[in-house]
Amino acid sequence: MKANITSLVIGLCAGAFGGLIGIGGGLIMIPLMVLFLRLGQHKAHGTSLVALIFTGISGAIIYGLHSSVDYAAAATMAVAAVFTAHLGARYAHRLAEWKLRKYFGIFLFFCAMLLFFKPYMGGAVVIVSPAVKTILFLIAGAATGFLSGMMGVGGGTIMVPVMVLLFGFSQHTAQGTSLLVMVPAGIVGALTHWKMGNVNHKILYGLIAGILAGAYAGGWLAHLIEEDMLRLIFVTIMIVLAFRYIKASHPEES
Repeated sequence: MKANITSLVIGLCAGAFGGLIGIGGGLIMIPLMVLFLRLGQHKAHGTSLVALIFTGISGAIIYGLHSSVDYAAAATMAVAAVFTAHLGARYAHRLAEWKLRKYFGIFLFFCAMLLFFKPYMGGAVVIVSPAVKTILFLIAGAATGFLSGMMGVGGGTIMVPVMVLLFGFSQHTAQGTSLLVMVPAGIVGALTHWKMGNVNHKILYGLIAGILAGAYAGGWLAHLIEEDMLRLIFVTIMIVLAFRYIKASHPEES
């Protein structure tokens, strides 16, 4: 019973975070599961990815109702993401976690700085060529799928900055689109983790119930906040997460 209540609360936090910021909530859900449910890192990643499928579904529906989803872009990224998600899940067992976290933290910080200075860049970074757009969407989708499968996250940390900075998407549309893309990518990655035994079935019910309720609230709340404010919230969260990753050290140095 205690585990079910804890998983429900964790799901609520992750769902609200995902709906509000558009990055799935896995980056909150994983450390909470490790801390409060005593899950191993691999099981936390696999279980998170299963639950995030429902974050994507519920969040994308809310954003879609507000016409904040670019379905063509989502389909293009999803095509690439489904091919790399299973590779990411398998690679998670081969690369030292501390090194991956450090590199990813540097990437997060770089994206956060670009997003922060976006209002001062004008339209110079917006890609207008349909061919170039398609290629970049495919690259972003492939990276997203691999990251999603490997880290147990939705991949919005890659997709949202790319859509905002390179294609001129509004923050809301970028977030809604990223939530939709994480559904097919999450399914493929989750199935791979499931086959490897990296999913805790017992806590899924609480996580999913919490995520559905939290994502609904977060998705509606996001549309009550001005875009500049939402962008700054997103940047702040990215910087905080970036430093958490960058501080990762080799086990022998801990």
